[in-house]
Amino acid sequence: MSLSTYKKKRVFSKTPEPVGGKSDGKQLHFVVQKHAASQLHYDFRLEMDGVLKSWAVPKGPSSDPSVKRLAMMVEDHPFDYRDFEGIIPKGQYGGGTVIIWDKGYYEPAEANSGDKREEEKNLLKQLSKGKIVFTLYGEKLKGQFALVKSSYQGKNSWLLMKLKDKYAKPSDITQKDKSVVSGKTIQQVEKTSKNIYGRKGFEPVKPKKTIKIVKGKAPKKSLNKKGKFPTRLTPMLATLVDKPFDKEGWIYEVKWDGYRCLTFLNKGKVELRSRNDKSFDEKFYPVHKALEGMKIDAILDGEIVVTNEVGISNFGDLQNWRSEADGELKFYVFDFLWLNDRSLMDLPLVSRREKLLEIMPANPIVQISQTFESTGTEFFEVAKKMGLEGIMAKKADSMYIPGARSKEWLKIKIGKRQEVVIGGFTKNDGSNKSFSSLLVGVYKNGKLHYSGKIGTGFSDKLQMDMMQKFKPLVSKTSPFAAEPDINKPSRFRPDPPHSTATWLKPELVCEVGFTELTASGVMRHPTFEGMRIDKKAKDVTEETPTSTRKIVKKDTVLHKKKIIMRSEKQDRKTFLNPTDETQERTINGHKLKFTNLSKTFWPKEGITKRDMLNYYYQLAPFILPYMKDRPQSLNRHPNGITGESFYQKDVTGKVPDWIKTLPYHSEADARDKNFMVCTDEASLLYIASLGCIEMNPWSSRIQSPDNPDWCIIDLDPDNNKFEHVIEAAQVTRQILASAGLAGYCKTSGSTGLHIYIPLAAKYDYDASKEFARLIVTMVNRALPKFTSIARPTKDRKGKIYLDFLQNRPQATLATAYSLRPKPGATVSMPLHWEEVKKGLKIENFTIFNAIPRLKEQGDIFKPVLGKGINIQKSLKALGI
Repeated sequence: MSLSTYKKKRVFSKTPEPVGGKSDGKQLHFVVQKHAASQLHYDFRLEMDGVLKSWAVPKGPSSDPSVKRLAMMVEDHPFDYRDFEGIIPKGQYGGGTVIIWDKGYYEPAEANSGDKREEEKNLLKQLSKGKIVFTLYGEKLKGQFALVKSSYQGKNSWLLMKLKDKYAKPSDITQKDKSVVSGKTIQQVEKTSKNIYGRKGFEPVKPKKTIKIVKGKAPKKSLNKKGKFPTRLTPMLATLVDKPFDKEGWIYEVKWDGYRCLTFLNKGKVELRSRNDKSFDEKFYPVHKALEGMKIDAILDGEIVVTNEVGISNFGDLQNWRSEADGELKFYVFDFLWLNDRSLMDLPLVSRREKLLEIMPANPIVQISQTFESTGTEFFEVAKKMGLEGIMAKKADSMYIPGARSKEWLKIKIGKRQEVVIGGFTKNDGSNKSFSSLLVGVYKNGKLHYSGKIGTGFSDKLQMDMMQKFKPLVSKTSPFAAEPDINKPSRFRPDPPHSTATWLKPELVCEVGFTELTASGVMRHPTFEGMRIDKKAKDVTEETPTSTRKIVKKDTVLHKKKIIMRSEKQDRKTFLNPTDETQERTINGHKLKFTNLSKTFWPKEGITKRDMLNYYYQLAPFILPYMKDRPQSLNRHPNGITGESFYQKDVTGKVPDWIKTLPYHSEADARDKNFMVCTDEASLLYIASLGCIEMNPWSSRIQSPDNPDWCIIDLDPDNNKFEHVIEAAQVTRQILASAGLAGYCKTSGSTGLHIYIPLAAKYDYDASKEFARLIVTMVNRALPKFTSIARPTKDRKGKIYLDFLQNRPQATLATAYSLRPKPGATVSMPLHWEEVKKGLKIENFTIFNAIPRLKEQGDIFKPVLGKGINIQKSLKALGI
């Protein structure tokens, strides 16, 4: 492409856009212009060969390496076009509003010459080959990017993508929607700009102040004056209003249904504080741990929630949360108050959020609460359909005032909710429940006024837990300004059961949902939602919505954007919390009890039974395919690897009724017995809870117990060098390859290597064993100096035993990803064949690094469960 195409598309008498311009300096420029033409898009332009090579990116650049943006290459633009911000008249080519969304310098990713001409030659060569890799030094875009030719939408189709580096983030960088030159949004430029091509007096917009960009360094923005790091702050509060609204200058967020939390990160120390200054450090330990890695001094404001599979928070789930097994715990950060030695509270909200987007690293637990470019009424309707508690509306330029209830932050609730103080409880005559209802109220003029009885929303267990909290607060007198008549009939219940009241000191706070308030301030149809540990009783007053009209005047509708709420599937974290010695969890509908959780299973490493159970919980999706529907040989270590251990096959009468078993007859003692069968996550964790450090399944499933899913070759060394085991594995691979077969290798987790060959249950154990015998015989012939197929140990003479007898009915080996009861907490880890080489060590794969490896690489052992081999064809290929 050339400027001739650019010129043909324009009538310069009507739209005198730039036609040329010369580059300045020794650096290559780039610019990204946000362009509201017939369709909103971003023009991505790189200086090259005296012009701006240009791509139209419909969705804009992304800082997330997992996202690839379509980029359509368009005509070259003149160099001077990089300074254009303003309006192209409607009816002209590209008619619409343009802002300079980002600008700066760039260079080829592997630039080292420092010579601009050499860099351009390099880039043009990459361009001709269809792939450009470069480093951006912009105000918003930083680090390495790539443009790759694609056939997705024709010959001009490319893909723009972020490469992994320290600047990569999952957050949406296009939320930074202001010009880096004028500081205005595209809507503001459209309304206020006098720079219209074709009109007299047009001139390029000049920045308010110049920001010098140095290669390799991000541009710095001015912050507030230096100050002493605050050790405590009271969060800024929002005003409740009665309905949503549409007005420019406001941004909208989800109203999260959780606990408000201020986070203090100071000199490596992390503190989580509730709204009433209580510590959340231990209660929400995963959030605390997730924030420990941030290497800055900062204060963050947000909400701790538990979300379901579609990202909706539930206060009741948060109440019951004890560990990750109880739900996905998240800390949604929506404001940034302090950075290093400077306060950000006097900056506009959008500036604070921009800084937050720059600083916050990617983390599945600590996430930035998304803002939505939408009308308030539109967002409210979407929130209602999704079952959210409500929405937040915040003025884009609002400052943060600690402790203030601001009218620049508004909350609009979808259902009626109210915090209330518990002043007592009732018990109906003849009831076997702990209590029948709660008696609650709110403070007015310093006195507690009764606001209703709550009789629904409790489980039996919850009631018992609450009674323990009530015991020390029992009082002889009513705390309410006027004692409520708890036995008063109503038109709905003219003859209610007789109740007796127990009064409590007014110290506990809970949250209630209700349909409406009566004229006397009593709630209709109240339902218990959960206890509030983050509110002081004296601060609980009746929350009456203010008229939206009094605060916000109806104004123009904002630019609409599709609203999407999603919760990406998160990686599993811990299963059991780090403190309770005994814990109960419900898995697959079965209640399991886990005991002695602090018992040390690996003394040298300090690894506990709790750590082992957490490992198998995180591992369950990966290990279950090799465990499901397979009988188990239980190798139990109830006191860890240094204690006594024993094998258990028969579980008759020793396991819960929901555990599946497979009957068998023991010839030794003429008895009918039962193997335990692993069927799901619950049975996997039950096995682990018995002290089974390693998992030993059959090679066959109960659906076809005589037909194994795989054939195993076990390379079992004596005192051999491990390099010899590696060589034996590679020779085995070569022999299998000569027959057109693939074998899959894993460490034993102890001393040897295992090679699996998929059979897909097409052959019986005898066929599997004989096939393995033939393979190991060939390996032994190739490596007679240090391998043996002799079964008696004395006959092996210290050589590696090529064990084919693992292919017998009921024989078991530690399965893929299983822990082993060995020093270091080693794992039986599947390997790429490229890893089976000199330097490989069994101890390289442990409880500490197995999960990160799996998250990065996935289950590379999966083909073992795939299409099975044809033994007859394989033997023919081997010349047998």
